[in-house]
Amino acid sequence: MDPETKKFMEESLVLAKQNNVMLTKLVQAQQRATIFKYVYWGAIIISTIAVYYVMKPLLGNLLNIYTGGDTSISGSSSQENNQKQMEDLIKSLQK
Repeated sequence: MDPETKKFMEESLVLAKQNNVMLTKLVQAQQRATIFKYVYWGAIIISTIAVYYVMKPLLGNLLNIYTGGDTSISGSSSQENNQKQMEDLIKSLQK
């Protein structure tokens, strides 16, 4: 092999190694980005479900108070029952 071809081959080898390193880093960065994307959306979905389960009883109590909630035996809503529900709601919010 002549010296010019040998020099060209050595330069090609160095460039190929550098290219391999850059491509490896690029693939690793892409994998990390994909994992982060799944973790990000998973956290959003899980937190939404958790907020729903936390707020559901509170909103149910407010809805019962607003709509009259439970009715007494005679069929009309009880002022005392609504007041007790409101007090229970306030106590649960203070916890």
